[in-house]
Amino acid sequence: MTLLRDAQEVTVTEASKRGVAGLVADAEHGEALVVTRHRRPVAAVVGVNRLAEIEEATADLRDLALVLARSATDTGRRTSLDDVLTAFGHSRESLAEVEDDE
Repeated sequence: MTLLRDAQEVTVTEASKRGVAGLVADAEHGEALVVTRHRRPVAAVVGVNRLAEIEEATADLRDLALVLARSATDTGRRTSLDDVLTAFGHSRESLAEVEDDE
């Protein structure tokens, strides 16, 4: 069972024989490795480019999930700025009177 596309599975014993330098060299050349113990994936070794791809895909999926959730729950009701200001005891005029901290 591989967790990364096109990843090569290696056991912990095999990974130990390759050594850190060998695993890093493989990752630098674009090879993804999934390290297994008792046939269960326990670690992955990937290059930084692949890691960046994974992180970008994760962020994109998170954004997509948010858009889908908002689309599914959108009632079309919108709250105006004036209503929000009133709810907090302000108006556009009272905000205009507030001095800047600069």
